[in-house]
Amino acid sequence: MSVAKVTEIIASSEKSFDDAVAQGVKRADKTLKNVKGAWIKDQKAVVESGKIVEYRVTMKVSFVLKD
Repeated sequence: MSVAKVTEIIASSEKSFDDAVAQGVKRADKTLKNVKGAWIKDQKAVVESGKIVEYRVTMKVSFVLKD
């Protein structure tokens, strides 16, 4: 039997939403072992002078707890 836990994180990127997700998962994997999935809850773009300067995602990352 497996038990999983879910934690919510926010990640950002100057490149794209996809990159923000990738950076968030990469960073989460350093701390949370056995990361199995990520659900993107929200996306937000930071705009300055009519240009997007940052992409942000809020995601729920799931990971399996070990015995």
